[in-house]
Amino acid sequence: MLIEQRTYDINPGTPMADFLREYSTRGLPAQKRILGGFLGYFVTEFGTQNQVNHFWAFADLEERRRRRAELAADPEWQDCIGVVRPMIIRWDNKIMYPTEFSPIRSLPVATDEPLTAFTFGAES
Repeated sequence: MLIEQRTYDINPGTPMADFLREYSTRGLPAQKRILGGFLGYFVTEFGTQNQVNHFWAFADLEERRRRRAELAADPEWQDCIGVVRPMIIRWDNKIMYPTEFSPIRSLPVATDEPLTAFTFGAES
């Protein structure tokens, strides 16, 4: 198993709530349907601002390659890219392998827990 970390730097002139709304309604459904292995989407509180990180699990690099190619050909995903790509000024991808003592070492990884503690942009 491997984990892909994708980090996007969002244009400081784009409200993070706008990016997250567009991505979550346009892109995430297609990605979850095609890529599977969705582990989470995170925003920064400290450190580099206007940044999001998302994590995806794959069995191996070939599965990742095949699923990413399928995603690239998907019209729903292309619609999302047309809207969110101009909001992104830089991105970085990392492929990581779990250590033998990592609690996440194999698929499937249960990831569809409801978000109850925090919603970005909500008043505290």
